[in-house]
Amino acid sequence: MIYILTGGPATGKGTRSEILAKALNIPHISTGEMLREVAKTNESINEMMQKGELISDEIITSLLEERIENPDCKNGFVLDGYPRTYNQAILLDELLAKHDRTITKVMELVVPDELAFKRILERKQCEKCGEMYGIDFPPEVEDVCDKCGGHLSVRTDDTKETLAKRINTYRENAQAILDYYKEKGLLMTVDASHNPETVVEDAKNI
Repeated sequence: MIYILTGGPATGKGTRSEILAKALNIPHISTGEMLREVAKTNESINEMMQKGELISDEIITSLLEERIENPDCKNGFVLDGYPRTYNQAILLDELLAKHDRTITKVMELVVPDELAFKRILERKQCEKCGEMYGIDFPPEVEDVCDKCGGHLSVRTDDTKETLAKRINTYRENAQAILDYYKEKGLLMTVDASHNPETVVEDAKNI
């Protein structure tokens, strides 16, 4: 089982990917989290992420290949944050073919722009464990992580300007990817405005 969750910023890819992965008992792979980890020690990548720019296909694909070769991915995985370009979609097919694997389904999450801005500008992340909180999943105690007790803060890349650029970047690249998967019969659209568990039900109906 290999599921890809795609969608613009603040469509809930991370949260819904985690819920789906847990329900299917397979790993959740977030390329965004992998990149943020690398950005801690790589100034060039950190600067690109702060500006909302895409990271090179070579870098992200290399990180992804290393991850899916891990034994815990033998039964499949849920991938979010990749592919973001048509070229990455082709590279992903080639990468999976090397391991005799294929995509089960590509689920596009959609929300209105107004909701995307509200989710982004009001979300916070734990400084210790990285857990995310927002209007859909607030912490029990304000600015305190439920999991580890760490302090919650707004991510430095969560600004109106960066979000607007990320939304535009997604739309510029998304159509070719969606058309690619639609032609393969792999694409389905999910309204991500409401209950995040909906994505699990949709997956079970496949």
